Amino acid sequence: MPDNLAGWLAYLESLHPKTIALGLERVAQVKQRLNLQPDFPIITVGGTNGKGSVCAMLESIFHAAGYRVGCYTSPHLLHYNERVRIGKQQVSDAELCASFEGIELVRKPRNLDSRLRGNDGQSEIPLTYFEFGTLAAMQCFIAHKVDVAVLEVGLGGRLDAVNVFDSDCAVIASVDIDHTDYLGDTREAIAYEKAGIMRSGKVAICADADVPQAIRAQAQLVGAELWCIADEFGFNQHQGQWDYFSKVGSRNALPYPALRGAYQLHNASAALAALDALKDRLPVSMGAVRRGLAEVNLAGRFQFVPGKPALILDVAHNPHAARSLAQNLAGLPPCPHTWAVFAMLKDKDMAGVVAVLDPHIDTWLVAGIDTPRGASSAELEQVLQQSMVRGEIKPCKNIADALRFACEAAGENDRIIAFGSFHTVAEVMAAKGLSVVG
Repeated sequence: MPDNLAGWLAYLESLHPKTIALGLERVAQVKQRLNLQPDFPIITVGGTNGKGSVCAMLESIFHAAGYRVGCYTSPHLLHYNERVRIGKQQVSDAELCASFEGIELVRKPRNLDSRLRGNDGQSEIPLTYFEFGTLAAMQCFIAHKVDVAVLEVGLGGRLDAVNVFDSDCAVIASVDIDHTDYLGDTREAIAYEKAGIMRSGKVAICADADVPQAIRAQAQLVGAELWCIADEFGFNQHQGQWDYFSKVGSRNALPYPALRGAYQLHNASAALAALDALKDRLPVSMGAVRRGLAEVNLAGRFQFVPGKPALILDVAHNPHAARSLAQNLAGLPPCPHTWAVFAMLKDKDMAGVVAVLDPHIDTWLVAGIDTPRGASSAELEQVLQQSMVRGEIKPCKNIADALRFACEAAGENDRIIAFGSFHTVAEVMAAKGLSVVG
C-alpha cells in the first residue's frame, strides 16, 4: 500500500474507471463492512452554490459554542487535508493514510477465493476518489468522537456518497443549472436530486427564494418538515447588522458574516435555521452565534487579498455563482480598470459565465487548466469572441502567467479578479504564496 498521502491520492484516482460514478450501493457495502455507525447529529448541506459557505458558518458557530465539530467539504484548494477538519483543524496526513488503509483492507479483501462469502459476497468493491474520501472522513469523525458532523454534498444529493449517512437536518442552499450531464437539464430535475438528502421526521431547510416544486413534493413524500426562507425562517437587514427570525424564535442585532457577498445572509440564515432544528441536542448561545459569524473563514469566496492593486478570488464556475460575483462587484466603488484572470473547466457553461460578467471586465486574461476537464486558452478565447465581449482578450500560457501580466499591467487603483474554477483560485493562491486557514 502507499506510504504517504500523495501516494494514496494518486492510487485513489486510478481505482475507478470514472471520476464520478453516482450511486449508493457500493459505498453502502463498504460502510457496512467498516461498521461505520455515527452516534452524533449529522447536518448534510447541498445546493448548486452556497453550500461551502453554509458549512463554514455552521463549523465556525459550533466551534465557538464549544462543540467538537467535524466538517467534510470538497473540493480542496491547496491540500487534500482541507476537506476533513475536526475542531477547525485539518486532519493530519498520517490519520488520513490510516483511514484509507482501513478502507482498502475491507474494500478489497485478501485471498478472495478462500474466504467464506458474506451477505455482500465479500468481493472487491470499486470506489471513486470521493467515495473513499467520504468514508475516511466519517472514520476520522467517529474516532475523534465529534459532537456534530457537517457534511457537504459533492454532486447532487440523492446518489452522492455523503447521503449514505442519514442526516438529522438537511440544508439546500440554492438550486440552479449545473452538472447537467449527471443531474438533468432543468431546474426541477436538479432540485429532485438535491432533495434526496431529506429524511423522514427531520427538518429540511431550503434557502433558495424560489423553492422548486420538486423540493416541496419530495419533502411531503418522505415526511420531512420543510422550512423555506421568507416563510418558516428568514432575515431582515439593518445598517451594520441584521436580524434572524424563524418559527422557533429570533436572534437580533447580529454581525454580518465575515464572508463577503450579498448572498451570504441567505447562507447565514440557513445555518441558523439548522441550529434551530437541532437546538434540543446542540444548544447554541447568542454569543457563540455572533462570534462564529465574525470569525468564519472560507478561501476563494469573494476573497480580498491585501495589497494594491486589489486582488479578488472567487471560485464562481457557473452562471448562478457568476451572478452573485457580478452583484458583489457592482456593489464595490468604481475603479479605473478591471482585469480578469479567467480559466474554466470545459464541461461548465463558459458562455453563461462570460455573459454575466462581461459588463464588469475590461481585460480578459485567459488561461488553460491542465487537467482532462480543463478548457484550453484557445477554447476560452473562442467563447469570449463568440460572446462579443466588450473588453480586450489576451491569451496567456497558464494561470500564473495571466496573474503575472495582470499584476505588472494594472495600476494601483485597478482591480484584478481571478475566477472561473477552484483550479483557477488554487493556482493564483499558490503563485501568491497564500494559505488556507484552518
